[in-house]
Amino acid sequence: MLSRLTRLPRPAALGLCALPVAGLFVVVAFAPLPFVIAQPGLTADVLGARDGKPVITVTGTPTRETKGQLRMTTIQATGPSSAVNLPELLDHWFDGTRAVMPREAVYPTGGSDKDIERHNLEEMTTSQSDAAQAALGYLHKDPKDVKVELNLADVGGPSAGLLFSLGIVDKLDGDGSGGDLTGGRSIAGTGTITADGEVGAVGGVALKTQAARRDGASVFLVPKAECSDAQSELPEGLRLVPVTSLSDAVDALRALNRGERVPSC
Repeated sequence: MLSRLTRLPRPAALGLCALPVAGLFVVVAFAPLPFVIAQPGLTADVLGARDGKPVITVTGTPTRETKGQLRMTTIQATGPSSAVNLPELLDHWFDGTRAVMPREAVYPTGGSDKDIERHNLEEMTTSQSDAAQAALGYLHKDPKDVKVELNLADVGGPSAGLLFSLGIVDKLDGDGSGGDLTGGRSIAGTGTITADGEVGAVGGVALKTQAARRDGASVFLVPKAECSDAQSELPEGLRLVPVTSLSDAVDALRALNRGERVPSC
């Protein structure tokens, strides 16, 4: 004899079917996702000192006293092994002081936290060497006679290259007419640099402009390719100057000091 099948009411059936779907959403919501949360990081004046020691030390040629500041900028992000879930991402998505970024955009090399930290410090060391070569090449100084020591290797990554080069130029030549390259201003910026003086993009520019303005900068040098990103969350009172090379940056700062037209994004 066949038993009689019992039909569930439609609402109950829908509710029963929805349980696995709801469970799936819960799992997805709290599963770790391949993103990091970033915010404005520290800035450092490359014309100043760090831990009681000048950031830039040049020997083998006369140097000059400088006024104003050249501030390299950074972002601060959750670590590569940190778990970030969907509610956290949504919480920060519409926060202008935070950014949700793909993990590989911030930590492209993968590996453990220590591996990435080691890689970033190696990149900074290479960046400092390239920055010195670019600056000395721009000034037609012989690197065999002029030695540059940079004391900021504990801040990882290559994005301070442009500012290091500008700091060396300011200490050795200023604006080329006896004045400061900064014109006494607080200038901030970002950008990688090659040994021949080409400036490259870095990422996280919108957050770096916020860090720059927070720490008193009025001008921000940005890789030209990242103008639109820099404009997306531009703080009031911060002027963007796009550059593609060290010579671009020097020319723009000299023009700014003379009250001449300066490129803008």
